[in-house]
Amino acid sequence: MTAHLYWDEVWRTDSGRTDWSRPHPWVVDEAARLQKLGAKDVLDLGCGVGRHALWFAEAGFASSGTDASEAAVAAAREESARRGVELALEVGDFTELPYADDSFDYVLAFNVVYHNDEAGLAKVLDEVRRVLRPGGIYQSTMLSKRNGEYGRGNEVSPNTFCQPEATDDKVHPHMYVDAADLLRLHEGFRLLSATDAEHAKPGSFHWHCVFELPGQDVAGTRHGHFAQRAGE
Repeated sequence: MTAHLYWDEVWRTDSGRTDWSRPHPWVVDEAARLQKLGAKDVLDLGCGVGRHALWFAEAGFASSGTDASEAAVAAAREESARRGVELALEVGDFTELPYADDSFDYVLAFNVVYHNDEAGLAKVLDEVRRVLRPGGIYQSTMLSKRNGEYGRGNEVSPNTFCQPEATDDKVHPHMYVDAADLLRLHEGFRLLSATDAEHAKPGSFHWHCVFELPGQDVAGTRHGHFAQRAGE
């Protein structure tokens, strides 16, 4: 994953940080629902300048975030100090997360993991499965093959494209998937929901996905026990 090289420059600017300062309503709705079910420890994977990790902390979660961009993590730390909220932040590689096994009830990856090819995504998802507890939730976005950028540029790996002439992060690999790809690539997860949603830019279709790591179900629900924490 190399797209952080582009975003590191964006997040060094006031305008770049402002554009990514508000949590997405879909994330807020899902996280608030899971909190009612008992979710506590959360990880924002690719937290950027902290828009979701900060919201989690202010909502009462034990919130952690990691990003490959030093500028992003520095901005998130500064903002958490300004707001007076506790937020555990790390600069790191998503294929070697600095967390123990079974650390989190919930992991978010919003507009992050598709900056990859299939082999790279598999390594990241191995880490997500490792740090999630049984019954934990993984919420992510993936680029849709309905996206207007699909097929543009050079195909550097199956369904993965770079646009050498682009002026944004598309000079770096972007992977696109359809519904069958989602299921194939997320082996070991149970898909709870998937919506092919258009983002702000016309034609910018992204899959909004919620997965569960299989575990013992709560009686009468389709959700696992978040209380299955190490040492409890």
